[in-house]
Amino acid sequence: MIRFLYPQLLWLLALLPLVALLRGRRGTVAAVKYSSAEIARQVAGETRSRAGRWISTLSLLALGFIIIGLARPQLGRSSSTVEASGVDMILALDCSGSMAALDFKVDGQPTNRLDVVKSVVSKFIDARPNDRIGLIGFAGAPYLVSPLTLDHDWLQRNLERVQIGAVEDGTAIGSALAASVNRLRDQPGKSKVVVLLTDGENNMGKIAPETAAQAAKALSVKVYTIAAGVRGDAPVPITDDFGNKRLVMAKVDVDEETLKKIADVTGGKFFRATDSDSLRNIYAEIDRLEKTTHQMKKFEHHSELLAWAVMPALALFGICFGLQQTSFRRLP
Repeated sequence: MIRFLYPQLLWLLALLPLVALLRGRRGTVAAVKYSSAEIARQVAGETRSRAGRWISTLSLLALGFIIIGLARPQLGRSSSTVEASGVDMILALDCSGSMAALDFKVDGQPTNRLDVVKSVVSKFIDARPNDRIGLIGFAGAPYLVSPLTLDHDWLQRNLERVQIGAVEDGTAIGSALAASVNRLRDQPGKSKVVVLLTDGENNMGKIAPETAAQAAKALSVKVYTIAAGVRGDAPVPITDDFGNKRLVMAKVDVDEETLKKIADVTGGKFFRATDSDSLRNIYAEIDRLEKTTHQMKKFEHHSELLAWAVMPALALFGICFGLQQTSFRRLP
């Protein structure tokens, strides 16, 4: 594979036709100069008198080779073997109605919890290109947003589908954890992880969070739990019977004790996120905790092709010089 170390210099090749055009307007380079115009007209009819055209063309061609040489053409030969990290991860995101609370801020502006979470999760996904990651959203029931995949561009597009109101309202923490663990059950990954974020208490679903945690432990799935949002009252947008939107202070609470137990049972860790910065720091810490050493065997060799461009240029300049000093030498 041929590459150029400085490919931007190749744009100079576009100037060569302009140089040729300007030279053409002035006329070809003279092969013979003489004081008598009559003699010059006679010489112009001879084939050898047209050497000026060849000299001009060869000079431009040589200049083109010089430009290519300056761009540093290289012939690359490389091979590499990359081993993925071996981490299979499910991100379980709460998208219940309480995630619309405006107690988080971005650039000083109140922003609902879910939008901030999606923004942070998106960057978290970008930071782990070698992991298979899946997404599960949940409110009153869990639903699959994306199965485990290494196609993170597709994963990011599906992340945008996580919206409040996608399923019936409520908070089914146990069912969401069970669904996440089920997705990891038969996977061959060296490490299996669930990152579960919620801002509420388990009040829906048929599976208790403690039961789901025991199932995760039995299947060697580590669970990191995140409690999001402020304690007490938070501003929540509502729509009244007349279709008008307004903010009301609503009491929101999260079952921290249950989330701590889930993390402890499975060997994970519990986190508390009360603002945008703490949420970013939490995902950054999880990213560090679940990093594994990537083994990469890579061989890369690039052969310089500079001589293949410069040598023809020097040869052409030599031919031009020889023509000007021998058979087609300019006369005073």
